[in-house]
Amino acid sequence: MLNIVLVEPEIPNNTGNIGRLCVGTQSRLHLIKPYGFEISDKHLKRSGLDYWVHLDWNEYDNFEQWAAQVPDASRVFLMSSHATKFYHEQEFRDGDWLVFGKESVGLSADMMAQFDHHLKIPISPQVRSYNLANACAFIIGEAKRQMGW
Repeated sequence: MLNIVLVEPEIPNNTGNIGRLCVGTQSRLHLIKPYGFEISDKHLKRSGLDYWVHLDWNEYDNFEQWAAQVPDASRVFLMSSHATKFYHEQEFRDGDWLVFGKESVGLSADMMAQFDHHLKIPISPQVRSYNLANACAFIIGEAKRQMGW
């Protein structure tokens, strides 16, 4: 099982779609507060449809609380457009932690400094970033492919 971590997600539709993706790929979702919405938000539920009840998820009050419970920091991968290594160059394993920042600014420099593995998705210069749900789909798809799923 992969662990998908959303740090301070802001858009309920993205979180709902990622929740559905996690159910479909048998991945666990970890949400780090604060959110830009309420978990009961109708947009979140609409995006996740009726899959939300099947979602394996945890929530944390802050990044530090989440980081303190990670059993192996060497298996944490932070996604950033500033990384030098592409996600498809990484060998993923069952139990890995895939960490995505908030839609507006990504992950802070302090968060990035806490873990060694930073990955990026190839993107043309005409586009600043991918939608968060799409970025998650890229990474989860590759990780699951590598694991033979």
